[in-house]
Amino acid sequence: MALLRDGALESSSVVANCAMNRERGLTGSNGYGRELGLDPVAELRGRLGHPTRPVRWLDLCCGSGRALSEAARLSGAAGLAERVEIVGVDLVDHFATSPHAGVRLVTASVTDWTPQAGHLFDLVTCVHGLHYVGDKLGVLTRAASWLAPDGVLAASFDVASVRGADGKPVGRPLTTALRSAGFGYDARSRRITHRGRGEVTLPFEYLGADDQAGPNYTGQPAVNSHYSPAAREPVRGHVQV
Repeated sequence: MALLRDGALESSSVVANCAMNRERGLTGSNGYGRELGLDPVAELRGRLGHPTRPVRWLDLCCGSGRALSEAARLSGAAGLAERVEIVGVDLVDHFATSPHAGVRLVTASVTDWTPQAGHLFDLVTCVHGLHYVGDKLGVLTRAASWLAPDGVLAASFDVASVRGADGKPVGRPLTTALRSAGFGYDARSRRITHRGRGEVTLPFEYLGADDQAGPNYTGQPAVNSHYSPAAREPVRGHVQV
């Protein structure tokens, strides 16, 4: 099996042709609320009590940014436009032609993008984007470190896509390590969450990705990520700021 590093993976036809999240809306049968098990706008409104900063939503693998513009319009209609900041990051710049005011769309790889210094997020989401990412565990641990103390991370995640050097699913050792590091995982919905900012590590070392893994549970071709055991144990830490 030939494993790809992230640079080569991001040029593969499986990743480049991915259409899973391009036009997904905020609501409806295929919307963010259904996929994530939470209402992003309600999550933001519930955190408007911060006196010194706006509430912030970061959406990784945001596609066209349609859902983010919908959320910004709803916030504006409620008179909250200046109190909500929304950032979307996607590998390709096929964004909506006129993103709504209050939405910033960034073309970058989620494996190496970092937010502006000092910016913490009340909500971090990723709907089906991790299926096409190489170092999925690296993205999850970095995203947890970007949360505000009472922030929420919610993402689509399939533990079966995380494999060992032998190609077999890591399985229970992975879910055990994730839970020890403060993540919650729902196997039925294939959804991962983290509440509160955490500086965490996981006991796995990234080896590369397989873009020939075939369809995953969505029915679409996806990417398997391969890891070997790392020397140190997982660490959980909630950071007070």
